[in-house]
Amino acid sequence: MDEFLRMAIEEAEQGLSEGGIPIGSVLVLDGTVIGRGHNRRVQRQSAILHAEMDCLENAGRLRASEYQRAILYSTLSPCDMCSGTSLLYKIPRIVIGENRTFRGPEEYLRSRGVVLEIVDNAECVQLMEEFIRRCPELWNEDIGE
Repeated sequence: MDEFLRMAIEEAEQGLSEGGIPIGSVLVLDGTVIGRGHNRRVQRQSAILHAEMDCLENAGRLRASEYQRAILYSTLSPCDMCSGTSLLYKIPRIVIGENRTFRGPEEYLRSRGVVLEIVDNAECVQLMEEFIRRCPELWNEDIGE
């Protein structure tokens, strides 16, 4: 397994252990991790701290040219909010652990030139399936339903 996806899964597991939603993300620039994060909506009582948003926040302020060389890893297909942020900063590639349990606007991302790699990782699928089964109300809140 890709080491960066493994780190994103570790972030997802950390979020779950904190009582949150098991989604993790890692931002990689020129082969180096510059940000990591996990969904912290529950932990921080936040409206926006999805894993990708937490990861980008933890990466700190970057130059446009740095975002444009970065790769965003996420254990789950990014939602509209996280996809929009990726588009705003022109992140060219997103590696997605799985998109079976939730599929964000992947076709729109592709239409805007973003390269998506769908890994279909069994561990990512299992984390989300178990969480959705145990906490459907929290999951629906997280995706705006």
